[in-house]
Amino acid sequence: MEWLRAVEIYHAVVRAGSLSEAARRMGYSPASISRHISDLEQSLGARLLNRTSRRLSMTEAGDIYFQRTLAIVHEIGDAKAAVTNLSSAPRGLLRIHSRMVVGHQLVVPSLKRFLKIYPEISIDLQLSNYAVDIVAQGIDIDIRMGSMENSSLVARKLAPSERLLCASPEYLAAHPPIETPLDLLVHSCLTYRITDGEAVWRFRRSGDPDIELRVGGAFKSESGQAIFQATCDGLGISIMNDWTVRQDLASGRLVRVLPDYEVTFSEFENGVYAVFQKSAHLPPKIRAFVDFLSKEFRKLNVGASAPVASAK
Repeated sequence: MEWLRAVEIYHAVVRAGSLSEAARRMGYSPASISRHISDLEQSLGARLLNRTSRRLSMTEAGDIYFQRTLAIVHEIGDAKAAVTNLSSAPRGLLRIHSRMVVGHQLVVPSLKRFLKIYPEISIDLQLSNYAVDIVAQGIDIDIRMGSMENSSLVARKLAPSERLLCASPEYLAAHPPIETPLDLLVHSCLTYRITDGEAVWRFRRSGDPDIELRVGGAFKSESGQAIFQATCDGLGISIMNDWTVRQDLASGRLVRVLPDYEVTFSEFENGVYAVFQKSAHLPPKIRAFVDFLSKEFRKLNVGASAPVASAK
């Protein structure tokens, strides 16, 4: 039992990135955490962690040990959850990661209502446009756009979503007409800075082969809000999520371009998903949040058809 506790503490330290943070999360003293790690290293005859005053990192042996004991720690966690969560109400710290645009526009506005319903839950929300390893980083739920190909994780679809090609009326009036995707090659295309490579937009229409275009323009950003504002200001054409621009299309502030085509800068399946670890006994706090967010997205009409306003 002492060995198992030491392994759990080691995993907590790796995920927290420091002894003091692991101690805070687990309710131990830093000295106790350090002693458990030292005892574990002594029993293995190998150093697991490189420790300096500024940073902590795994050694090669430490990384191997972490990966090989991952399943054991998860099984023990599931066993504990099976016993303690049978009659437990949703409570505790819920660590969530979300893509920025979904987080800012859909998740954050719902948090006040969720926390009012579940006052024993607190939330730690991280926002970025990059994939995270929810196991290694201790994330409970990751809110993502698009489905996963192969994974040991569970992905629950919260809402459908479609990406639309949009521009301002002013931009379209001042530039050549757009009748096919190839016409975009002479236009300013506003792109997401997700990778260092060239931006590629993909187009699909029933009965036609898919089209891929390498595009560029006057502005790129990793912020969806920045690209939205640049589109409204007439800097060019962008790909936006339907729920982001529904009101702007209805009011005429933006116009949908090439409405006969599906469009994307990644995959064509663009739904909003909650991703979490597989577990025979899902923690109540995770189930509560995923169920709540699914209902909340339906109230917000996420996934409903966008107005069919198109370029003339």
